[in-house]
Amino acid sequence: MGVLVNKPAPDFTAKAVVNKEFKEISLSDYRGKNVLLFFYPLDFTFVCPTELHAFQEKLEDFRSKNTEVLAVSIDSEFSHLAWLNTPKEDGGIEGVTYPVISDIHKTISRDFDVLHEDGVALRGAFLIDSQGLVRQQTINDLPLGRNIDEFLRLVDALAFHEEHGEVCPANWEEGQKGMTTDSAGLKSYFGS
Repeated sequence: MGVLVNKPAPDFTAKAVVNKEFKEISLSDYRGKNVLLFFYPLDFTFVCPTELHAFQEKLEDFRSKNTEVLAVSIDSEFSHLAWLNTPKEDGGIEGVTYPVISDIHKTISRDFDVLHEDGVALRGAFLIDSQGLVRQQTINDLPLGRNIDEFLRLVDALAFHEEHGEVCPANWEEGQKGMTTDSAGLKSYFGS
């Protein structure tokens, strides 16, 4: 598994469904904003719709933090549209408004090194900063759903670091203090 952290995110241009319309988008279209790019295995499956809806429920939280959410799977844009037209209670993702990207040729999944040997994407997630640099990546196996609040915490940690130049210790959450990267910072952190 390749580590992309501290490297430029591989750019791509692909077909997506946005607000139930086909659109061609590029990752570079989002320069100037953070991007939470996540991969999921397949449309019309089981854990996947729970994740897509969970991201939708927190979408305004991400956007309020200058972060856009993008979803990717190896399905076609036509499959994405059919799934978007399927009600939630029937296993669909009706109501999802962020872009759902088609990686039908599996090039994006390969470039981000999340392509599973079965030909679907693992549950990869990448926090890409406003300059296009990967700042965090997480790869879950197919049966393991993600915690969306953890991604929001990571977005907050990145913003805190960028604003204050301090680092975020274990279990840091917005509103808590950070620490400087020297022995005085460590002593101050543990001393309080």
